Amino acid sequence: MPEPRPARPTLLGLPFDGGSSFLRGAAAAPAAIRAALASDHTNWWTEDGRDLRADGGLADAGDVPRAAPGEDAASVHARIAAAVGALAATGARPLLLGGDHAVSYPALRGLRPHAPSLTVLHVDAHPDLYPDYAGDRLSHACPFARVLEDGLADRVVQVGIRASTGVQRAQARRLGVEVVDMAAWARGARPSLDGAVYLSFDLDALDPAFAPGVSHREPGGLTTREALGLVQGCGGRLVGADVVELNPSRDVQDLTACAAAKLVKEVAARLLRDAGD
Repeated sequence: MPEPRPARPTLLGLPFDGGSSFLRGAAAAPAAIRAALASDHTNWWTEDGRDLRADGGLADAGDVPRAAPGEDAASVHARIAAAVGALAATGARPLLLGGDHAVSYPALRGLRPHAPSLTVLHVDAHPDLYPDYAGDRLSHACPFARVLEDGLADRVVQVGIRASTGVQRAQARRLGVEVVDMAAWARGARPSLDGAVYLSFDLDALDPAFAPGVSHREPGGLTTREALGLVQGCGGRLVGADVVELNPSRDVQDLTACAAAKLVKEVAARLLRDAGD
């Protein structure tokens, strides 16, 4: 696969699940997604006719090293931020494979110096806006509260929400989050985006019928086709993305890994298109 180079989408695995509040297992996701990408059941072509194996296509920078025994979350987050920042400094477009959703916060810490104006499109069943979760401010239930409090995005627009608590609704109002929940989506509402966009896609945004391999199954979600259409057709200019919360231990015949791989390919195509290739 091509090496990282300017304006090319580049995979970076973030095999961490220390922020998970219910089940561990998402640390195994980068390997599972890569296996699905490389499987002979499919190919490397995108729906708009790009061969991601071609020169200038999808690159792979490997994985950020796993957490050492006893290593605290702040140290892990610093390592993620540094790795994403170093990748972005080359001009490559980070395409991150989580990991639980806690990784999005340090990822955006690393990307923000290279994206002075940035909208986050957050696709998820859950808002992930808690002030803290069970006393943990770095939980996967909290990253977008930290992102907005630290000024790592100018806007956060959420799609697919269908499990918001009272606390998180209040946080969304306080932080100015724009929400297209599943009820609004079903009525035809769609996000309005412009400028530089970072996509953070939690696989539990998909209905469990399409993605059973997640820790927090929430019925009533997006179809895979709807999710692909959102990736392909949302406004703005995509400059980076993460795909998170695959839990291979919960998957059924690799259905969710395959859905994740399909999303990764179409995100890579969008990154190439928006880079002018």
